[in-house]
Amino acid sequence: MILVLGLALILWFGGRYMGVSRRALISVQIILFTAVLFFQATLPAGNPLKDATGGSLANWLILAALAAVFLGYRALLGQLRARHDAAQPEPAQPQGTFKPAELDRYARHIVLREVGGPGQKRLKQAKVLVVGAGGLGAPALQYLAAMGVGTIGVIDHDVVDSSNLQRQVIHTDARIGMPKVFSAEQAIKAQNPFVDVRPFNRKLDAEIARDLIDDFDLVLDGTDDPDTRYLVNETCVALGKPLISGAISQWEGQISLFDPANGAPCYTCVFPEAAADGLAPSCAEAGVVGALPGVVGSMMALEAIKSITGAGETLRGRMLIYDGLYGETRSISVKRRVDCATCGHLGQ
Repeated sequence: MILVLGLALILWFGGRYMGVSRRALISVQIILFTAVLFFQATLPAGNPLKDATGGSLANWLILAALAAVFLGYRALLGQLRARHDAAQPEPAQPQGTFKPAELDRYARHIVLREVGGPGQKRLKQAKVLVVGAGGLGAPALQYLAAMGVGTIGVIDHDVVDSSNLQRQVIHTDARIGMPKVFSAEQAIKAQNPFVDVRPFNRKLDAEIARDLIDDFDLVLDGTDDPDTRYLVNETCVALGKPLISGAISQWEGQISLFDPANGAPCYTCVFPEAAADGLAPSCAEAGVVGALPGVVGSMMALEAIKSITGAGETLRGRMLIYDGLYGETRSISVKRRVDCATCGHLGQ
């Protein structure tokens, strides 16, 4: 028996040293044990081979039973440990810390002097709400996600229509008929799985505006509905939240950062009243060139990153106007109005 056990040990450790797979080594041990049992069961007593391999079938059967008990115990212990580990919650990642994959993803940001590691950490900790998942919301959402904004909310009550796909690049033909917020969520998660997306499939109204916006640090508004624009502005002023507002029509777009809590005007300071019917037609009525929302929506995302990280100079107190037809931009100053119905009570 000792001879066979010694041979088994030599085969096992020799095979391990030579890099033989564990499965192959176990197969060799099974073959060896089967051969020994065959010799013990078939050869007559006193046979040299039978004596050399143990001399008694009973001894091998007892050894096999002990081995089976040991291996069964190990297997049961392994199962219990696996269940225990599965029941334990994964340790929470400290807010603002990065996984190795994120460091590689945001490497081009981190090497920017104006952003760096601290700026990227602020982006990860930031919570940004995008009102509207249409022309302006589409590129803004994509770049907010790509840049690593940790929490992105999006509210819209519309569904994807084939006429949207000429400019709303976050949606696809396969998602026609799907609520825009869920279509946007799919695109964002496919682009950056490290982002927390919060879709709100409903129209923003006075009933929910305050509670919703209060949960975010910054708001981007790209809607073409005047009532929603004024509601977003009023709520942001009341809560002291900065608002990046963009608008487009045909070949032109405009963007500004409204932040009366920090001395800048609010949307109502610049546009005290909604335009009369016919003076500011919607994209459906007047048309819009497909790439224009990409330009202005990307500018909105760029203003967001500057506002969050503190890099450069934002459009706080300025309005940027872009003319895509003639390739011109101009910037005009905008100021607080003491008689503003929305933010005048804050003082200068």
